Formats: sequence, structure tokens, C-alpha cells
Amino acid sequence: MWGNYYVGEGYMYFAFIIIAIITLFAQFNVKGTFEKYSEMLNSRGYTGADVARMLLEQSGVTDVSVEPINGSLTDHYDPSKKVIRLSESVYSSSSVAALGVAAHETGHAIQHNEGYIPLKIRSSIFPAVNIGSKLAIPMVFLGMLIGYIADAYFLAYAGVILFTFVVAFQLITLPVEFDASYRAMNMLIQYNFVEDNEAKAARKVLTAAALTYVAAAAASIINLIRLLAMLNGGRRRR
Repeated sequence: MWGNYYVGEGYMYFAFIIIAIITLFAQFNVKGTFEKYSEMLNSRGYTGADVARMLLEQSGVTDVSVEPINGSLTDHYDPSKKVIRLSESVYSSSSVAALGVAAHETGHAIQHNEGYIPLKIRSSIFPAVNIGSKLAIPMVFLGMLIGYIADAYFLAYAGVILFTFVVAFQLITLPVEFDASYRAMNMLIQYNFVEDNEAKAARKVLTAAALTYVAAAAASIINLIRLLAMLNGGRRRR
């Protein structure tokens, strides 16, 4: 029994290391891809802010504003304030990379306007995710310590339950982000914002970004399995 347990732990740590490597690769890849296509200017001369505003208008979304935000790759759509925030390297840039990112964030605004179900689900569980991402792992370790002494693991299991919200958030993020990128590419092509070669470059930027979400979801699943394995292993050792 113990041999099988330690073999299982070995596979778990190996999977965790592989996911960590993939996550690092995804982060470097999206940064490198964005920087590469930031050098390619779009033939129409539109900036990221221009594209976001025009796509909102084309889609009949009139209550969303577009604002600049500090940082690099800090672009996001804030549904609570209905504002698309574009980073310095996107807002005033006329690169193909900037257009792809701006269109992607506009896709989120359109999702919100249409009541896209996965986005609504993600928003509804965000409060639990915010708590779970900060407290879940400390609760599991503290709960295991207390449980080893008092044979009461309820705190550790509560931490695992909280972490499941983090996993659920990462999983529901995948269709939300994929759909936003799909909308982005369709709109850029449909409204003739990009030439064929520019569309291919923008798609590469969005594909690189998508890999980061896949890696994050995989990492959260591995972490959840690892927490469960640690908790069950701790109970068996008692």
C-alpha cells in the first residue's frame, strides 16, 4: 500500500513539473509573440483604441468605454464598470498585435452585452474564487496539521472545496477566452480591419494567449489532485 502511494506521489510531482514547464513556456511564448507582431503595423493605420471603439459601434454596444491602463499585457474588460482597459502597448499602437488584443477584449464586452452564459457563470463564482485562491491552500495545510493531532480534517476538506472553485473558474475561462478570440478574428476580417497576412499574425498572437489559459487550467487541476492526494495520504499515515 505504501509503495503504491509513493509511486502515485512521484507521478503527481512529475506531472506538476511538466505543467510548470508548460506554463512558463506559455508565458514566454505569448510575450515573445506579442513583441514580434508589435513590429508589424496594420495597413489601415488603426490603433487598438480605434478598433475597440469601432467594433463596439459595429456591434451595437453603446454603453462601454475604452480607456488606457498602465503596464504591458494588462488588457482586460471590466464588466462591473463596462470599460475596456487597454495597456500602453495596445491603446495607441497601430500594430497587428495591438489590433488582435483590442478586438479580443472587445469580444468580452460583446459577450457581456449578449448575456453569454459561460461569462455569466464565471462572473458569478468570482467572489468564491477570490477567497479560494488566497485561503484554500493555507486551510488545507493547517487543517492537515490540526487533523493529525485531533483527527478532525474538516478544515482541510473545506480548503479543498474552496480550491474547487478556483479549478471551476479556470475551466469556465477556456470557452470564454476561446469565444472572445473567435469573435475577434471574425470581426477583424469581416469589417476589413486587416489584410490576409495581418489576420494570420493576429491569430498567432491570440493562439499564444490561449495557451496560457490552457496551461493555467491544467495546473489548477493538478494542484487539486495533489491536495487531495496529500490529504488522503496524511489520513492513512495517522
